[in-house]
Amino acid sequence: MEQDWDIIIENKGSLFSLNLKEVWRYRDLLVMYVRRDIVTLYKQTILGPAWFFIQPILTTVMFMFVFGGIAGISTDGVPQAVFYLAGLVCWNYFADCLSKCSETFNANQNIFGKVYFPRLVVPISIAVSNMIKMGIQFVLFLVVYAYYAVTTGGFNVNWTLCLFPVLLLMLGALGLGFGLIISSMTTKYRDLRFLVAFGVQLWMYATPVIYPLSVMKDNYPDKIWVIVANPLTSIVETFKYGFTGVGVFDWSYLLYSTVFTVVILLLGIVVFNRVQKNFMDVI
Repeated sequence: MEQDWDIIIENKGSLFSLNLKEVWRYRDLLVMYVRRDIVTLYKQTILGPAWFFIQPILTTVMFMFVFGGIAGISTDGVPQAVFYLAGLVCWNYFADCLSKCSETFNANQNIFGKVYFPRLVVPISIAVSNMIKMGIQFVLFLVVYAYYAVTTGGFNVNWTLCLFPVLLLMLGALGLGFGLIISSMTTKYRDLRFLVAFGVQLWMYATPVIYPLSVMKDNYPDKIWVIVANPLTSIVETFKYGFTGVGVFDWSYLLYSTVFTVVILLLGIVVFNRVQKNFMDVI
């Protein structure tokens, strides 16, 4: 006799399909993953959630000492603490999304092999939980920003500040897209797992986190294309420009980063959807 089933699990679907309806059906699981990522991150630590603030503070102080003090790299007149912290807030969110999403298959192979749920729930939960972490660090940035705004006479805040939600989505989408691609490839090529951490560190130096793009344009005009080709460059520069009024803002740069983000995200979805169908047989 034919029966009506509530849920039918099939190995079908378009490569570009996100299956958002199915992900929404498992929204409770998504919330659970987000809560787990936040609660267990610093569980059984002495300082606990304070590490959300300690890490960017210590990194900013180190940048001020090494790059601002010893190396003497210009910050375009922006207070060093504000300049470096603005770059770190953006960079940390992207780097965390990329690093953790790239471990999706390897870190969850035991769960994936025992129970069915939309695999996309895991990387999406990583992007959401890291967004919460970024929000906490953004509050720290606002405190430092307000202090220097009062003591130095303020900043030239401009309308590009309204692009902040778009920049946030682009950072998350870039990290998610690259993470899906790398996670899918590591099911066959385990060497990529060792290259991710190293590659992310090198990538930061190709991003205007510790230096302004204007300095690179003035000192290395022939090689500036290497920095501009980095899709994170315009995102970080637009973020800094919106809050301080100093930096390089170019619609063509931002448009390039937007197109690059969409392409990488779609490519990540294609690769992820293809690999998830038989990844348990490979891993």
